[in-house]
Amino acid sequence: MDIKILGPGCPKCKTLEKVTREAVSESGITATIEKVEDIVKIMEYHVMHTPVLVINEKVVLSGQVPTVNQVKEILIKNQQINII
Repeated sequence: MDIKILGPGCPKCKTLEKVTREAVSESGITATIEKVEDIVKIMEYHVMHTPVLVINEKVVLSGQVPTVNQVKEILIKNQQINII
């Protein structure tokens, strides 16, 4: 699974990265996590609000900081989609 955290480096973006890394660790999912702070690259995803959670090049969350459990639910849902 390829995960990207998009954001300019604000506290919410850093929190989303921390929460996402914790969720991946707790769920046992194999994933690469990349933090993207380049505004030009962020704009390529056509999002209006950061932070943004991108899984396998699909924006799954924008403009909010979820809990660890919410991220785990998103990860599991997206992992099941990729298996089918």
